[in-house]
Amino acid sequence: MWFFTSPQIVYGEDALSYLEQIQGSKALIVTDPTLHQLGLTAKVEAPLHAAGIETSIFAEVEPEPSLQTVLRGAKFAQEYGPDLIIGLGGGSPMDAAKAIAVLYQDPEIDLEELAPWTPLSMTKAKLIAIPTTSGTGSETTWAIVLTDTENKRKLGTGHRAMVPYLAILDPILTQFLPPRITADTGLDVLTHAIEGYAGTWHNDFSDGMCLQATKLVFDHLAEAVENGKTNLEARERMINAAAIAGLGFGNANAALAHAMGHSLGAYFKQPHGRVVGLLLPYTIEYCLRGDMETRYGDMARFAGLTQSQDEMEAGTILVEAIRTLSKRIGQPTSIAELGIDRAAFDAGMHTLIEHAEGDTQIVTSTRVPDGEELQQLFEYIFEGKAIDF
Repeated sequence: MWFFTSPQIVYGEDALSYLEQIQGSKALIVTDPTLHQLGLTAKVEAPLHAAGIETSIFAEVEPEPSLQTVLRGAKFAQEYGPDLIIGLGGGSPMDAAKAIAVLYQDPEIDLEELAPWTPLSMTKAKLIAIPTTSGTGSETTWAIVLTDTENKRKLGTGHRAMVPYLAILDPILTQFLPPRITADTGLDVLTHAIEGYAGTWHNDFSDGMCLQATKLVFDHLAEAVENGKTNLEARERMINAAAIAGLGFGNANAALAHAMGHSLGAYFKQPHGRVVGLLLPYTIEYCLRGDMETRYGDMARFAGLTQSQDEMEAGTILVEAIRTLSKRIGQPTSIAELGIDRAAFDAGMHTLIEHAEGDTQIVTSTRVPDGEELQQLFEYIFEGKAIDF
């Protein structure tokens, strides 16, 4: 038995004004310090106040949020007593808001032990997600990723109760996103879409969303990076793509690029989207050389990259298209280009392998590497060498 989960979605220019129509009495807005200082929390508060809803702000979420931050936020929520919890920002504030909502509902839950089958029903507060980036898709998924700072690892968990009640996709909130962050988050969308479609848990419900999100990224990401301040259509297509990809991979799973990316990103404190986008073409090359049938050709053809029916040829064209896009938008194409020192990389190899092997998303890759192959993959990617094994 499987489930397809989705929030209600309000999208398009001025979608934020929909907050004037919602029911509630007290809203807790979970965000990061920068967005609060830039006045985006005020933009959210205005329609809430118009609806007669009181607001309070927890603006302490850092990039790749830690368990400690979430625990502070949960305490804040318990003291405030909201009936609405709003995650405003990129994946970090939205994931933090989800975790805070869980602990607000049940303070006894151990987030490290939370599983999809844990008894949980969100009755104390409705969860609303408002993205200000076009990347993680957290606004439409039931997963969260937090950081265990003590052990330098990502903690991934999830529950269907974490799917927001409402997602608001207003492209105006992403209009002035810096090009580098637009690029980072955009490649995260592409990785979600491709891995959701190509992974072993793909299904009839997720496939179409993953295909469409892939095409939207190839068609609009470069324009959003280069002219995002003036091209609101590109911004709208990318914020839609992020949510659509979230619905796709969130109801299937990601795969090898995410397993390796969680490990590499947590250990070296690198932005998630930048890392998984870098790893993606290499993991496709690796899977194309495996024994299990792959589906990369479908994606290449749907995105208009080729008409070839040969899987290896079409998959290779997809790989080259990803690398071409990455270079155009100024993204690194090797681990060395992330600025990671080779000695530090070699010293951390055991941990990188251990954490990648233990990541839940490695199991849905059509080819699952053992420890020796993971080391070989990391070493090839550090140098920017195409995968030939």
